[in-house]
Amino acid sequence: MSSQLVSHSADLRRLQEEGYDIEIRSSNLLVRVPYVTSNQVVASGLIVSELTTSGNVTTPPNTHVVSFVGATEDDLPCDNFGRTLDDLINSRERVALGSGLAASCTFSHKPDPTYPDYYEKMSTYANMLLGYAQAIDPGATAKTFPPIPTDEGESEFRYFDSATSRARIGAVTDKLRVKKVVLVGVGGTGSYVLDLVSKTPVQEIHLYDHDTLLTHNAFRAPGAASLDELRAAPKKVAYLQAKYDAMHRGIIAHDADVDATNVEELRDANFVFISIDGGPSKRFLIQKLEEFGVPFIDVGIGVYQVGDSLAGMVRTTAGTPGCTDHIWTNSRISFADDGADEYDQNIQIADLNMLNAALAVIKWKKLIGFYSDFEHEYSSTYTIDGNHLLNEDQK
Repeated sequence: MSSQLVSHSADLRRLQEEGYDIEIRSSNLLVRVPYVTSNQVVASGLIVSELTTSGNVTTPPNTHVVSFVGATEDDLPCDNFGRTLDDLINSRERVALGSGLAASCTFSHKPDPTYPDYYEKMSTYANMLLGYAQAIDPGATAKTFPPIPTDEGESEFRYFDSATSRARIGAVTDKLRVKKVVLVGVGGTGSYVLDLVSKTPVQEIHLYDHDTLLTHNAFRAPGAASLDELRAAPKKVAYLQAKYDAMHRGIIAHDADVDATNVEELRDANFVFISIDGGPSKRFLIQKLEEFGVPFIDVGIGVYQVGDSLAGMVRTTAGTPGCTDHIWTNSRISFADDGADEYDQNIQIADLNMLNAALAVIKWKKLIGFYSDFEHEYSSTYTIDGNHLLNEDQK
């Protein structure tokens, strides 16, 4: 399909956004629809229209007539009683349409005024067949929302983002269309951050982590690593890049921790997520991000055993240019490397990693204007016992 033609033509774009399975082939517009066969079975066919364009934009249709391609060579559409739709069919002459398609008949339904665009034309014909199909199968629909591949350079995603178009929040989602987001650490929480950020139109997502994917990592990360994948002991960044490249272009793996040798690579980042243990390396990283003027979010989980249960907290701390004093004066982030930090314990559970990542990404989206932000908190702490979420450091 010519994705450029669809993106520039309001009628084709509307068909696509509403979930119709459309295709452009041999200068024809194809829409896949359910119809009823003579055996009173619901099958899948194609409505085919000529496609008139001016440059990379459609113009009003040249004719009100469409062709029909059934599931079998000579199939004709019927009503729910198996009777051929003679009032709709105006010709039963078989017509070769190119690209291996041959129509068994043509339809003629001419409204007054005639169809102003291809959305009105194709949806009208689709609904004519759909009503009979739904009389047999109430679940039949022409709006199947099929996956639509995108071209290189057209989108960060490898297939069309139907979730955004279906919700009609494209203008809001555009706020997330930034050049470079960096994830420092892609362990338990960091891997869930990647899972969420990969579903946004960020152009480049850079992963920094030198660790190997081990068995315990698989129990606190999204998805499911296979036994063979764990036996291969890949680097975390390589494993995750391969997984998420199936959906999002521009995920770049760096088999390294961030230190003095490579921190300059973060200078041009639009945002940084920090999901690493405390210590001098975290202090160094945050100080450099302050120097660069790069906004960031740091996360932490502190879980401990009380009797035969677990208790603890999940922390999310943001820093933006000119708004990092709370980190130092209020000690929101501990840089101890002796295991004394309550947010730096060894116990991590997938649901808490997921929650920590979700809170971090929600805060990023609030900072960027995607979500409303009334309190402007820069630190939040979720406590398991009591289910409390405490906001602090309002700016």
